[in-house]
Amino acid sequence: MSPTFRALHNHNYRLYAAGSLVSNTGTWMQRVAQDWLVLTLGGGGTALGITTGLQFLPVLLLSPYAGVIADRFPKRRLLQLTQASMGVMSLLLGVLAVTGSAQIWMVYVIAFAFGVGSAFDGPARQSFVSEMVGPDDLTNAVGLNSASFNLARLLGPALAGLMIHALGDGSRATGWVILINAVSYAAVIGQLERMDRRALRSPKPTGRRPGALVEGVRYVRSQPRMVMILVLVFFAGTFGMNFMITSALMATQEFGKGAGEFGVLGSALAVGSLAGALLAARRERIRLRLLVLAAVGFGTALLVASALPTYLTFALFSPVIGFCTLTMLNSANATIQLSAAPELRGRVLALYMTIVMGGTPIGSPVIGFVGEHFGARWTLVSGGLLTLVGVVAAVAVYARMTGGWRALLAETRTPSGRRTAPADLELATAR
Repeated sequence: MSPTFRALHNHNYRLYAAGSLVSNTGTWMQRVAQDWLVLTLGGGGTALGITTGLQFLPVLLLSPYAGVIADRFPKRRLLQLTQASMGVMSLLLGVLAVTGSAQIWMVYVIAFAFGVGSAFDGPARQSFVSEMVGPDDLTNAVGLNSASFNLARLLGPALAGLMIHALGDGSRATGWVILINAVSYAAVIGQLERMDRRALRSPKPTGRRPGALVEGVRYVRSQPRMVMILVLVFFAGTFGMNFMITSALMATQEFGKGAGEFGVLGSALAVGSLAGALLAARRERIRLRLLVLAAVGFGTALLVASALPTYLTFALFSPVIGFCTLTMLNSANATIQLSAAPELRGRVLALYMTIVMGGTPIGSPVIGFVGEHFGARWTLVSGGLLTLVGVVAAVAVYARMTGGWRALLAETRTPSGRRTAPADLELATAR
């Protein structure tokens, strides 16, 4: 089997990957439909920001506790419950939109409820990967997960945009798209049920005890690599990765386009992300300098995109943004997973997701406000500049904790001549 797809030799992971591709496609369809629903109901940039913020607010509030839950209970069963809860929320929103009953405040409430399920789903889903595959295939599996997510991101927005346009561009059209997502959750639930539980590498549940959350926080604070990653992804995730808002505003306000062109921008981002994910799947090691360079590239790409004069140039450049984003996030995710002790992995990943996604309730309303009052291009300018500020802050924190920043750039050669990272940067592949 090709090195790019080596994790697929694992039966349980094949089932998981297939179900995730279906569900992720539906999720991306709903993301486009939900934003378009807000716009058709009379909302603007601020309303889009509030909707996105409310959907990610539970991640900020609940993810640390969700990490404790992920370490205490069987993750396979927990994932089935969280997927079912999100499916119910999608069903409710879809029915409201199809019947013409949806109002913006209803979208707000359902987005928040959907986020609660997502908050508990994230840590369990991320840490479950290491239970399906061994440490030798973990980096590859993380890369393939990203590839699946971004293949869905390529298909989902385009399908949603075409369907909404074909069905009349109104709220009822968005409802049918959202209902498709509600059905897609059955794919993940069914594949999880088909897995061979004997082949899972599940650690012993930690059990209920006081201080479990604090234990995870203390562990992360003692790891310079993890602290650096959390600082960096906070700035990038909070201010830079508001693509559904920035793309919607650029498509409608700046270029005067409709739902179909809006969906194409999401697919264009996914082209670059998919390329980055497949490249990431071939890597055997992740170096911190790759993470830093990808973050610098991401911030710079946002600034370049803000100056592009036409819809066509913006769409053609969007894959560059997607490539840099995926490389940054994949490097951060793989580093966190491979560095974390197995018994703490759920809590560590929960803290990571709290930072990378939990900042959205802060950043989305701010970016939406900027777009509504200063123009769509300033959403990209502000996101790019603040991402670059985050890179500088992250490197400074790492330097302070380790006594110097040169380790980020240092390399040595193995006896075989292959270049690799020094011991303090090379990720352990076994525990």
